[in-house]
Amino acid sequence: MTRSVIELEATREDRHVARMAAAAIALSLAEAAIPSPVPGIKPGLANIVVLLVLSRWGFRAAAWVSLLRVVGASLLLGSFLSPGFFLSLGGALTSLAALGATRSLPERWFGPVSHSILAALAHLAGQLAIAWLWLIPHAGILYLVPALAAAALGFGVVNGLAAARLLDGGPETEPAPQPTS
Repeated sequence: MTRSVIELEATREDRHVARMAAAAIALSLAEAAIPSPVPGIKPGLANIVVLLVLSRWGFRAAAWVSLLRVVGASLLLGSFLSPGFFLSLGGALTSLAALGATRSLPERWFGPVSHSILAALAHLAGQLAIAWLWLIPHAGILYLVPALAAAALGFGVVNGLAAARLLDGGPETEPAPQPTS
């Protein structure tokens, strides 16, 4: 009996994505442990990691990190294929669509903070669309929009500022030391 073995080589990008996805999953797990005063409002700390990856390694890597975070965190939290999983996935997909649409725009208009705000609002829109179409098909859900949008805006600003700070002072953006003569 012969066995065939498939070996896959992990590239440098694969390792970056794996490390960043692990960091995003860890932040999602930590966030899930923090009680929220209002159900459904979370700071989205893992999105800081997605913004860092988007800026450093591009959209493809950011999409992998975001989607791996959704699946990995839901598996670890025991919510895989639950309504919460689909709300998170829908939010992540709409957020990625918004980031992808603005990625090629001038950096003077769209930096980490504006990307974060746009992604947070798109995430909210995706979640509300799924909630309305599947879970709560009632116009009353729209009464939640002002409070949820304000939270998304606030957390989007804070997360964007955190990502901008990390990008400005991160080890991978610093120039290599020059040898002295």
